[in-house]
Amino acid sequence: MDQAWQRHGCDNRFPHSDRLATFYSDPVWLLNGMFIEQHDVSMGHRQAITASVAALAPCRVLDFGGGFGTLARLLATALPKAEVAICEPYPPRHGIESCKPFANIHFIPELTTQSVDVLVSTDVLEHVPEPLSLLAAMVDSVRPDGHLLIANCFFPVIACHLPCTFHLRYSFDAFCQALGLEVLGPCVGSHATMYQRAQVVEPDWPRLRAMERRSQRLFPWREWRARHISPWRQRAQLAVTHPLHYPRKLLSAVAANR
Repeated sequence: MDQAWQRHGCDNRFPHSDRLATFYSDPVWLLNGMFIEQHDVSMGHRQAITASVAALAPCRVLDFGGGFGTLARLLATALPKAEVAICEPYPPRHGIESCKPFANIHFIPELTTQSVDVLVSTDVLEHVPEPLSLLAAMVDSVRPDGHLLIANCFFPVIACHLPCTFHLRYSFDAFCQALGLEVLGPCVGSHATMYQRAQVVEPDWPRLRAMERRSQRLFPWREWRARHISPWRQRAQLAVTHPLHYPRKLLSAVAANR
């Protein structure tokens, strides 16, 4: 995938919309979709998300950035009476074809206000240069008291994860709350978090941009703390809650070296 990124002349620090469009239309995404459907961990995450959505018994579900259609097909199978929409800026032909046997799946060109009961978005926001604007649009598409299941990977795993989004690793929930969402907690069995649209609020963009600047300024400190302070804090907590853990570990290491 990184080779395709380079082949299209993309730069993740200075993303160019036309080059991004050609990259996300590259056949490498077909291989990515095929890999996901053969990868137990990836499918396990999607099955867990599907189970959580099905438990909400929604009538209208939106898979934002659904691409290959894997998650949408799982949702359509689990919720045969629900409408399952895919909003995908770069809909691949193979994704469209794979969804045709499902009468309750359809593709839509853009988000619309308060149109769905549940929105699901997996690993999308780390790919876009303006994640907060897109997040606000995603929230706006969900009806009051509706739910969002969002999974992000704000890490430099592959080149198409944009560094301008990485600060959200530590502040994403704060932005969700500022947009009227209640954080319900992790979706068990997946890397997604579940939110509920508790309030319908008009985005306060001066405040959101100020929060964004603060999050960006604090990012290096939060990174350093996560690498150098948090591990010791966790070890200290473990020593308090399980006083014999480290003595037993030391005895095991001594015994192994005899």
